[in-house]
Amino acid sequence: MPSARLLVLFGSQTGTAQDVSERLGREARRRQLSCRVEALDSYPVVNLINEPVVIFVCATAGQGDPPDNMKSFWRFIFRRSLPSTALRQMDFAVLGLGDSSYAKFNFVAKKLHRRLLQLGGSALLPVCLGDDQHELGPDAAIDPWLQDLWEKVLGPHPVPLNLDLTPPGVPWPSKFTLQFLKDTPTSGPEELCVAGTDPQGPPSELQPFLAPMVSNQRVTGPSHFQDVRLIEFDISGSGMSFAAGDVVLIQPENTASHVQQFCQALGLDPEQHFTLQPREPGVTCPARLPQPCSMRRLVSQYLDIASVPRRSFFELLACLSPHELEREKLQEFSSARGQEELCEYCTRPRRTALEVLCDFPHTAAAIPPDYLLDLLPLIRPRAFSIASSLRILVAVVQYRTRLREPRRGLCSSWLASLDPVQRPVRVPLWVRSGGLTFPKTPDVPVIMVGPGTGVAPFRAAIQERVAQGETGNVLFFGCRLRDQDFYWEAEWEQLQARGCLTLVTAFSREQEQKVYVQHRLRAFGPLVWELLDGRGARFYLAGNAKYMPADVCDTLLSIFREEGGLSGPDATAYLAQLQRTLRFQTETWA
Repeated sequence: MPSARLLVLFGSQTGTAQDVSERLGREARRRQLSCRVEALDSYPVVNLINEPVVIFVCATAGQGDPPDNMKSFWRFIFRRSLPSTALRQMDFAVLGLGDSSYAKFNFVAKKLHRRLLQLGGSALLPVCLGDDQHELGPDAAIDPWLQDLWEKVLGPHPVPLNLDLTPPGVPWPSKFTLQFLKDTPTSGPEELCVAGTDPQGPPSELQPFLAPMVSNQRVTGPSHFQDVRLIEFDISGSGMSFAAGDVVLIQPENTASHVQQFCQALGLDPEQHFTLQPREPGVTCPARLPQPCSMRRLVSQYLDIASVPRRSFFELLACLSPHELEREKLQEFSSARGQEELCEYCTRPRRTALEVLCDFPHTAAAIPPDYLLDLLPLIRPRAFSIASSLRILVAVVQYRTRLREPRRGLCSSWLASLDPVQRPVRVPLWVRSGGLTFPKTPDVPVIMVGPGTGVAPFRAAIQERVAQGETGNVLFFGCRLRDQDFYWEAEWEQLQARGCLTLVTAFSREQEQKVYVQHRLRAFGPLVWELLDGRGARFYLAGNAKYMPADVCDTLLSIFREEGGLSGPDATAYLAQLQRTLRFQTETWA
């Protein structure tokens, strides 16, 4: 190995930053570079002064917040006592992952890049701004950035002449080896690892609470196009607490039919048990995975076979394929020139990893089990706004593409399939702080815009504020039809009758001209301006990220100009000030 050490540190909220970091590690090892990949809060940050080359991969969460697994690092790196020469020996690069529908797009990556420069670090490249909203996803920015990165890294730290790049068609060593057991464990060791309440602390991703599902009720009309569920859980004895704006995270499972199909395609015995061993020192096994573990449990609860695979999936498949025609196609999909074709085959129609494996049967049948955890990401938990107590509003994701089978959301479809009336149901979950924080100061009005299921976090906030005697609550709610998807209609109207809520509705399909929340917001422009500018109100927005957030922001700018008399530039500055001071907060999703 060359003498240069490469360190990749990631801060990841949903797993994407970790996936990108693992890709960086593979590409570094292919170039014969010694490389470690670690979560930022797992790394002793004081050791940064000894690192020659560090790549930071950072997601941005919520309102420009760092992910949970880099918060300790974040607090340390911004200490004012750190000298301006602390990192003068370090070359660095920052790769950001964000969503351009949020005001603070890639805020964490941009701020970290500036801070590392302040501490004397030398930037190898400008910060990379990966965007979930791009048609090709973050890879559209990451791919060209990585090409430049390797040129920079290998410039001052060249590979010795006697070491060549690992050929592209040769698979890298698997991270783990699966050691199969001859006998099935008799004492049910897997059950010992089932999540439950952690006596040492509140439930978390490593130790979820198995919450009994109390009810699972459809709340949209029978003729409505979408199935939306109000699901309630019993969390008594869990030690969990939460406030308005917090979210519950739920760990879903693959369907039994998909698990069977996957095992058949790869020639795996679902009842076979194994233990997992890291191939290299310093690599740890996935913390949630029991040891020993059955293949059925691995596939059903851990491997995300229903995800849309990334480019690295096709790259590894190509390396492992013994079939010439399949290998050539996989190589094309994993090449830079093949990205548009890959997008057409996989990304646009949302083809899953399982479906790809079925399309390449000779390759699937030849995959060594050791590579399962390199090939497929782990199932990530899904976040849902808490509507009240522990109730969540879940829109069951199902839509059609050009593929024969409808596309289904893994978690929402799994939750919808659970029926606590038929049999007891327990769901692994835990709570964390959400992206919305509501005012603690008395008499601060709030304006909430929550079309569709975006209204869920506002139900909890309104209930909490009404209980505290706060009456300055304005809710803009939008849906298609009053009698089909008007969530909590009776509750809102009762609160309005009591003088605790101003309710403004937009039913988009009840008239010839569609009416959305932004149209109703504009109609109430004088009230919105008076509350924001005259009474210091806070403005909250939750819902789908596609068009609505931009439309609402445009409407606000219009209100600032027409009701507040501001010029165009002053209206833009006013909105930016609201966002900067967290008087305008958003929680949106794709």
